[in-house]
Amino acid sequence: MLEIGTTAPDFTLPDQNGALHSLADYQGQKVILYFYPRDNTAGCTKQACAFGELYPQFREKGAVVLGVSKDSVASHKRFEEKYGLPFTLLSDTEKEVIQAYDVWKEKKNYVTAQQPPHQTQRKPSAKRRGLDYT
Repeated sequence: MLEIGTTAPDFTLPDQNGALHSLADYQGQKVILYFYPRDNTAGCTKQACAFGELYPQFREKGAVVLGVSKDSVASHKRFEEKYGLPFTLLSDTEKEVIQAYDVWKEKKNYVTAQQPPHQTQRKPSAKRRGLDYT
């Protein structure tokens, strides 16, 4: 994962509807950027649904939630619709952003996105428990 004080890498990725999102688009906003290995797996679904349940509270605090995985735009769309997810899912099929944030780790016989989620707000610099985009 990124070290504290590290600049948050900018990126541009398509969401579940095919619209492009860049981290720079959210400058001045609080961003909860979380990475997960795959749509529709037990753990990832539980995590996404938890973010969905808390989404109104995040919005009250002025934060947006961006979930990133290597799944396709179409897979993200099905995942969003199946579970009624109210936030943006970003598709990183080439794993460029996943690797830039250093969250893709080999773990025994499988690969997983490392947790916890990164929190970003304003300018990019890593803070204690995530990234701060100040």
